[in-house]
Amino acid sequence: DLPTLAAGGCPRCALPGTAGVPCGACQRRPPHFDALYALHPYRFPVDRLVQQLKYGHQLAIARHFGRALAPLCAAIDAERIVPMPLHPGRLAERGFNQALEIVRALSRECRLPVDSRHCRRTRATAPQEGLNPEARRKNLRNAFACDTDYGGRHLLLVDDVATTGASADECARTLKAHGAARVSVVVVARTLPER
Repeated sequence: DLPTLAAGGCPRCALPGTAGVPCGACQRRPPHFDALYALHPYRFPVDRLVQQLKYGHQLAIARHFGRALAPLCAAIDAERIVPMPLHPGRLAERGFNQALEIVRALSRECRLPVDSRHCRRTRATAPQEGLNPEARRKNLRNAFACDTDYGGRHLLLVDDVATTGASADECARTLKAHGAARVSVVVVARTLPER
């Protein structure tokens, strides 16, 4: 019964209402990722579920999200799943990476290998909340590092929420700089612009 995103959004950033063509922002400045897929709009009650997972340590919600994302991911011809990395300080503070917890269930359903060791978040960035899209991009510049060559693979980058897509964009840039041919982003929820 959770709300789902309507079909026919931007194929690059999942912004709804573009009749399946790239939105103006993606045409002006294409992101480094090749496509973004989202299951739900980030609004009630999905926003509360995500917050319960991240801040309430309700890991059963991650398992639900991973299983719910599996049909979406099955249609994407990816070779490996990469959970969005958390900075070690944030990981120590929270005790777990919510993206990795979602990926654990997702990988079992999709039977795809998980790579959670080679891509890291190396810089603790200021909170993204309240920043405009350009400030978000600057805040995240060079926040990720990678120590492997992905050798032309198609990677599935998984996170809980996409707001502007700045984190996914910067992480995808890093993955492609290390040999990934394609990066498809899959998130549980997509923040929608206020009307």
